[in-house]
Amino acid sequence: MNLRKNIIKIAQNVLINEAKAINDLVGYLNNDFEQCVTEILNAKGRVVITGIGKSAIIAQKIVATLNSTGTPSLFMHAADAIHGDLGMVQKDDVMICISKSGNTPEIKVLVPLLKRRGSKLVALVSNTDSYLAQQADFILNATIGQEACPLNLAPTTSTTAHLALGDALAVCLLEARDFSSDDFAQYHPGGSLGKQLYLTVEELIRQHQLPVVKATANFKEVIFEISEKRLGATSVVDEEGLLIGIITDGDLRRLMETDRDIHQIIASDFMTSNPITLSGEDFAVKALQIMQSKNITQIVVVNGGKPIGFVHLHDLLKEGIA
Repeated sequence: MNLRKNIIKIAQNVLINEAKAINDLVGYLNNDFEQCVTEILNAKGRVVITGIGKSAIIAQKIVATLNSTGTPSLFMHAADAIHGDLGMVQKDDVMICISKSGNTPEIKVLVPLLKRRGSKLVALVSNTDSYLAQQADFILNATIGQEACPLNLAPTTSTTAHLALGDALAVCLLEARDFSSDDFAQYHPGGSLGKQLYLTVEELIRQHQLPVVKATANFKEVIFEISEKRLGATSVVDEEGLLIGIITDGDLRRLMETDRDIHQIIASDFMTSNPITLSGEDFAVKALQIMQSKNITQIVVVNGGKPIGFVHLHDLLKEGIA
């Protein structure tokens, strides 16, 4: 076989197989799934998810997703559970056991111990006739036709199905809790994702001096202010300090290309009136969205109509938001 000619076809078959399995899950959603969500919502304890082998890896990912969306969760490896880690399970916890076959030795040892502790047991299985399914209070049906592996042995489609059901469970819980973007930000304070959710414009403008000139400033004064503050622009204010316009270095270049006498021109003559503004409480990601849509690189930040700073595209790049 010429493998080079078949690589794309093999990959396509894998994706088709797994996509079909996920699509089939839609028809398996039933009252057990709904009751499972309700049980977790009403539980006084946490969600503890366990599994063995590849199922343990999927369990860890589902735990991470639940924790990040407001459902306190723990991972417990099934093999470690029967050697001491079972002590982490409390009576009010909801247990989710993930297993393709539902008949692995570790699961058969673990399930009676869990039931003895009084925990509600959820079986996320691909075999609804298995020992695990028969012992569970709720069954999350992840039945598949076959693995994407041509030998029908390596966990591929089954783990994808388990992961997808875990995502469905997490999103249902998220929706039921009215989990907001503000809540999400509290659980994701680090990295660029967190900054998109909590970093405000006010925090960005502190690193710059405010470039500002009066409407009567002459051409030389405008150039000096833009050059000194190094933001490529300056705000223009009236006698009361209220923002009435903005001048960018692009405005300067365009003015220089005309035959107008720059010695007779003041700031109000060539400023852009009613510029786009932000308040200090606006999120930095909003600034990025405006810059992208308007094809600009800086925005004036105001408070009570008076300029208090500039947010620049470079600031967003430095923070990893853009």
